[in-house]
Amino acid sequence: MLQNVVPAEVSLVCVVKPDEFWDKKVTHFCFWKEKDRLGFEVILVSANKLTRYIEPCQLTEDFGGSLTYDHMDWLNKRLVFEKFTKESTSLLDELALINNGSDKGNQQEKERSVDLNFLPSVDPETVLQTGHELLSELQQRRFNGSDGGVSWSPMDDELLAQPQVMKLLDSLREQYTRYQEVCRQRSKRTQLEEIQQKVMQVVNWLEGPGSEQLRAQWGIGDSIRASQALQQKHEEIESQHSEWFAVYVELNQQIAALLNAGDEEDLVELKSLQQQLSDVCYRQASQLEFRQNLLQAALEFHGVAQDLSQQLDGLLGMLCVDVAPADGASIQQTLKLLEEKLKSVDVGLQGLREKGQGLLDQISNQASWAYGKDVTIENKENVDHIQGVMEDMQLRKQRCEDMVDVRRLKMLQMVQLFKCEEDAAQAVEWLSELLDALLKTHIRLGDDAQETKVLLEKHRKFVDVAQSTYDYGRQLLQATVVLCQSLRCTSRSSGDTLPRLNRVWKQFTIASEERVHRLEMAIAFHSNAEKILQDCPEEPEAINDEEQFDEIEAVGKSLLDRLTVPVVYPDGTEQYFGSPSDMASTAEHIRDRMKLVSLKRQQLRHPEVMTTES
Repeated sequence: MLQNVVPAEVSLVCVVKPDEFWDKKVTHFCFWKEKDRLGFEVILVSANKLTRYIEPCQLTEDFGGSLTYDHMDWLNKRLVFEKFTKESTSLLDELALINNGSDKGNQQEKERSVDLNFLPSVDPETVLQTGHELLSELQQRRFNGSDGGVSWSPMDDELLAQPQVMKLLDSLREQYTRYQEVCRQRSKRTQLEEIQQKVMQVVNWLEGPGSEQLRAQWGIGDSIRASQALQQKHEEIESQHSEWFAVYVELNQQIAALLNAGDEEDLVELKSLQQQLSDVCYRQASQLEFRQNLLQAALEFHGVAQDLSQQLDGLLGMLCVDVAPADGASIQQTLKLLEEKLKSVDVGLQGLREKGQGLLDQISNQASWAYGKDVTIENKENVDHIQGVMEDMQLRKQRCEDMVDVRRLKMLQMVQLFKCEEDAAQAVEWLSELLDALLKTHIRLGDDAQETKVLLEKHRKFVDVAQSTYDYGRQLLQATVVLCQSLRCTSRSSGDTLPRLNRVWKQFTIASEERVHRLEMAIAFHSNAEKILQDCPEEPEAINDEEQFDEIEAVGKSLLDRLTVPVVYPDGTEQYFGSPSDMASTAEHIRDRMKLVSLKRQQLRHPEVMTTES
């Protein structure tokens, strides 16, 4: 070992043997034969003879000298020194290689990823800590012995080690400082490269699979369910995009932090990355929002279309059912309901047109971000579908309007039918009232010829009123027949109202004719009676005519007999004019007139007697 380590500094090697060694049989060592080969002399010597070759001040107490020395302590320190020297030298070479490579590196080398060779084999902090501790021990010039604290001055090699350690520490600090700067620069470059890589991942996904997903979604559906399915699919696409948008937010924050603390040479690249990332993300977000708005508009359009379709179906179902209202009030209620439904349909169609036009406007804007794809075909399908739905709803509404017009006309005709039937029934009632008035109030025959003529004239006017009422009823019943034919329903008037009208009119006619006969007889009776009762000296021959008296008497009796005869209707029923008291009063008046005529006749026959009696 000595030969290999310090052969030039060794001239004599003393191998110290214990005293017990000499009492034994010893083998003769022929070390002198190896002097030429080893380069130094080797001798065996006892401890008490060691001073022959070495001064006592150079020997430790173990060998009878005065040198203060702790070999184990020196050995430990020496091992620490040698380890530090070795590690620091190796670390300096590695750091110099790393730092020099970084100084001479070009842009291409800066862009390379960091590999394992970039890291030193030992921790620089640990080596520096070890060096500082070793230097501190050397500078104190005090070492702790193995027996616990005897002070001694350091050896020459230890004194020489102190500047060597200081030099190594200075070199290490310099190289380590440069190394830290290199690490910082490369860490920043690594961070920048990682950000750039993530940015490109986001951009590539958004411009690749993300755009493909949106490019494949252009339809709006043909119903609410289809639009909801497309909306659900779009929500899945948005969910996938939201993950990348979260990465975008994180990257944007990291880029902003680097921009605040970055070097001038990185600002341009960072801003370019930030701008590229923002442009792509905002464009994709705008497309997602546009698609979502489009699907929402389509869903609202189909919702309005479905509601309108249901309204039209309900209106059509109502129109297809043949109704038979019981009266005019129910018809008015039905017409009101039809008008309300038709108005609701108008409002729904107007809403559908507004929704459809808004949807068409949105579709027309799709070409502004069509991903480079020709969307004419897809847009044409969507536009044709929207226009087709609106046209179909317009046609269905028009058909319903036509049917409503027909139903309205039919309802109005039914109103007219009910009105005609009602008015015809009223005409029958009026005619019945006229007949009743004729029989109960038209009973007087007049007190003289003039009054009777007035009564006859009034009766004729009364008959004219009844005739007009009857004609009015007949016209109404004829109108009901025409309306029933138009409505294709069985005439309901001929079974009840018309027979009643004819029956009442027949009864009125019979009663009216009887009334006319009585009034005419009364006129004849009063006219002849008045001629006789008046004094007419110019025509004595007329007054003395017995035939006139007989005629008056005969007419009077016929009239009295007629008053007691009832009016006989075709069905066999009988009816009298007025009450029995009314007939008795009329008959009494006629008898009084007949008595006057009879007295006049007697006076003419016996003038002298009548004068005396007078």
